[in-house]
Amino acid sequence: MSNFDLIIQLFLQLTVILATCRIVTILGRRYLGQTDVVCEMIAGVMLGPSLLGLIAPDFQQWLFPKLPIITSVGLKIPNPSMSILYAISQIGLAIYMFLIGLEFNTKLLKHHIKSASLLSAAGIITPFILGAIASFWFYNNGDFFQPKVTPWSATLYLGASMTITAFPMLARILYERGLAQTRFGTLALGAASVDNGVAWCLLAIVLASVKNSLSIAILAIGGGICYVLFAIFIGQPLLRAFTRMTKRDAGVNRQTLTLMLIILMFCAWFTDVTGIYAIFGAFVLGAVTPRGEFAQQIRQHTEFLTTSFLLPIFFVFSGLNTQIELVNTPTLWGVTLLIIAMPTAVNYAIFGKGVACMLAAKLTGENWRESATIGALMNARGLMELIILNIGLEQGIITPTLFTIMVIMAVITTLMASPLIAFLLHGTNYEKFSA
Repeated sequence: MSNFDLIIQLFLQLTVILATCRIVTILGRRYLGQTDVVCEMIAGVMLGPSLLGLIAPDFQQWLFPKLPIITSVGLKIPNPSMSILYAISQIGLAIYMFLIGLEFNTKLLKHHIKSASLLSAAGIITPFILGAIASFWFYNNGDFFQPKVTPWSATLYLGASMTITAFPMLARILYERGLAQTRFGTLALGAASVDNGVAWCLLAIVLASVKNSLSIAILAIGGGICYVLFAIFIGQPLLRAFTRMTKRDAGVNRQTLTLMLIILMFCAWFTDVTGIYAIFGAFVLGAVTPRGEFAQQIRQHTEFLTTSFLLPIFFVFSGLNTQIELVNTPTLWGVTLLIIAMPTAVNYAIFGKGVACMLAAKLTGENWRESATIGALMNARGLMELIILNIGLEQGIITPTLFTIMVIMAVITTLMASPLIAFLLHGTNYEKFSA
């Protein structure tokens, strides 16, 4: 496939992606009460093998080719068409998480640091313990983990996958509903960011165990801690220069915006190469960026293109990797339903994290409505779960069977979030939570 052919196919892919996302979003918002982010995830699944692949498999494979290219010497390389989409999606995700960091109310979080800490602990400890217990059943019953994986690694991996929260989705749900700077919105964002940081560190330990390389875990954990400390104590004072530049130039000019994007790309690269992924670096950079006219103009310059064009590509690309038809026996569907809905030893997807976070929020002084809203937000797994599951599958930790079951759990818990939040906050004045 020549470069010219790749460009032609890319334009068609983007046309189909944006059109499908817009149609599904209009229908989803009007008839199902879902936010844009959930609708875009559904659109991705529809464009993948789960729907379009069943209706028109040849067309789906031609439009979004996942099969690797075989070179003349027999080597397999990833399909360049999907590699381009993946790269664009990661750029959009990094910029979007930076914008979410700009919305993150750090001053409000400081006033509620104890509440955020308790909520974060509940979102980590409870689902991890319950997920670890469930891993013993999965490890000893059925084909769920690869043979090379030890029980200890299986425990850490499943515990990490239960701890993860759909941070990009949670952030966008809060932003779309005007809750990003409210008290419980700030608590949910703060707790979710810590939860995901812990989950990525656990994943690094699992990968280190599987690959027999301690350096992977040390690099992820040590690099993440050093990055946060540098951003707070050194980066934040240096970034105040942008505020002075904005005042001097009567606004953000092209040079200032370009410099900020350079810093953003570097931060995303650094946290990605350490093993805790680009979104962490982008979010932290946004969180430590000085507020005021500079932050507001940066948001105005980048937000529309990011949310309308780049971000949908990320959600669709992730949805293309979901194959719901892999759960094809009554036994597997039974296990899936137990994970999602029943209060048994394997039902930790909802009752482990959602209820634990709701009770933790209640203990911090929130009323039951606010607490239930936080629980619903923290319970959504979404595409962060898909990312950690894809890593587990690619690295030979889990089998496609467990991958598919966990994907279904992630999709359903995320679909539950929007209508449940809308129900809980119906007729409520959001602004009263912002104090």
